[in-house]
Amino acid sequence: MPDSVEIPNKLFFRIGEVCKLLQLEPYVLRFWESEFPTLSPAKGANGRRMYRKKDLEMVVTIKGLLYDRGFTIAGARKILTSRKHDNATGGLSPSDNSPKTHAKSARPAPDDLDQVKIELRNILTILSRRC
Repeated sequence: MPDSVEIPNKLFFRIGEVCKLLQLEPYVLRFWESEFPTLSPAKGANGRRMYRKKDLEMVVTIKGLLYDRGFTIAGARKILTSRKHDNATGGLSPSDNSPKTHAKSARPAPDDLDQVKIELRNILTILSRRC
């Protein structure tokens, strides 16, 4: 697991505990829940979020992708979705199930980047002519 966060052996964690443990603000967790379908803590009878250990592991993974590896929300969502798909089809072994492995495979090839740069320059040229 990234960042080597020690998750206590408990069944459920309240949002405040998760925030303190992972050094995040509650609004960040609530936003991530709306952006990442794989992050879905249970809600108790009182409506409060109850995070399981797997939810904390997902938060650590998301935090690593966004803060450490520099992915955008959309990029991180794509990585997590592809990982979920690969796991469902048996495409990955457990050792390949890390964001670092997927981050490397998600990067475009240098030739692709060169092509994108050329196309963007062409778009800029077209736009500058119209002004």
